Amino acid sequence: MRQSIVAATPWVSHAEIQDEEDEPWTFRSPCLDDGDEIHQLIAACPPLDVNSSYCNFLQSSHFNSTCILAENDQSVAGFISGYRKPESPNELFIWQVAVAPRFRGQGLAFRMLQALLKRQSLRQVSVVETTITEDNQSSWGLFKKLDKSHGFQGNISTFLDEDRHFKGKHDTEFLYRIPLNISSDKTHLKNNEDIKD
Repeated sequence: MRQSIVAATPWVSHAEIQDEEDEPWTFRSPCLDDGDEIHQLIAACPPLDVNSSYCNFLQSSHFNSTCILAENDQSVAGFISGYRKPESPNELFIWQVAVAPRFRGQGLAFRMLQALLKRQSLRQVSVVETTITEDNQSSWGLFKKLDKSHGFQGNISTFLDEDRHFKGKHDTEFLYRIPLNISSDKTHLKNNEDIKD
């Protein structure tokens, strides 16, 4: 199940993001102890690329301030990995979004994304980027909903071409760039918590 490829598809609690008392999930930053469970979760979520477990341990430690883990009854329900672009720290690149099969269709992916963007440390983020392959319909749906909540200002372009970059070994990755409406995103995102993944 484990592969060595790292491809762009491209945990400390945050109490401020627990908006609903009856919400079935809790959200927190990942820690080293979560690395293996995250690796197993992503392996159960095709068409996501399965990175090395070492990559997931690094995400859970070096990049945990821009990643989020969702739990249900102490079981990992979902995970988003991301990082701030070194040359543009106001831009957040979302690497992967994974939701365990039994929690799909309940809005968890969008809630994780909301919770991540509400973090105090990410308040200055004004752009979200991600890359998506053509066949990943759940990711297209998720990020189109984020785009809609910020006025449909996003744009899509080719990031990594199947032939030019991957030499036919991987589908084309399309870059989805979404400017955030910072002045209203906190209340607007809160009012859209019924959006499903």
